[in-house]
Amino acid sequence: MTDTSREARTHQIANAAYALLEERGYGGMSMLAVAKRARASNETLYRWFGDKTGLFRALIEINARSVTERLDNAPGDDPREALAALGPILLGLLLGDRAVALNRAAAADPTGSLGAVLAEAGRATVLPRIAGLFSALAGQGACAWPPEAAAALYVDLLAGDWQVRRVTGAMARPSEEEQAARAQRALALCLSIIAEPPPLAAPLVPRDGCINKD
Repeated sequence: MTDTSREARTHQIANAAYALLEERGYGGMSMLAVAKRARASNETLYRWFGDKTGLFRALIEINARSVTERLDNAPGDDPREALAALGPILLGLLLGDRAVALNRAAAADPTGSLGAVLAEAGRATVLPRIAGLFSALAGQGACAWPPEAAAALYVDLLAGDWQVRRVTGAMARPSEEEQAARAQRALALCLSIIAEPPPLAAPLVPRDGCINKD
């Protein structure tokens, strides 16, 4: 199987897994059910993903790829423009139906193992890339905060309580216009805050790190 064919097949399996995750929750998303929905063999799923947790990890990585690819290809000479372009994409990811399904699955897991996978494959993957943009801002004299702390602040301002409200069903998915406006406000506020040194000598950055709570 060529790399292109495998990638297409992986996305087909992921679509089937997401559909089952939204319909039945993580408990009802068995490997066999995913294989049947995707018209793939059960053996293929176990060979490619290892187990159900491995498939869950793959779903997170696929969902976050639009953000990581944009960050990896961000122009190095204008971090403000890169952040402005990234904001609506990142917020759309965090508030999307797939991210909501992933977070609901992690929240319902009493062992905490899914939350750990979500943290490792989500925020811990994306946040360092965002920190790289704030490091570039620091090099321009526009960021007086440690880049990791500035990145964490930006994500906090961007997501706010919208992500939790989406996961709990308290709000519908905002329109693209509403998300763009929020992203613009979050970036403007973040840039104004980080222009001055932080009030604490060492601002706390969450250790668990998880950007794909959506």
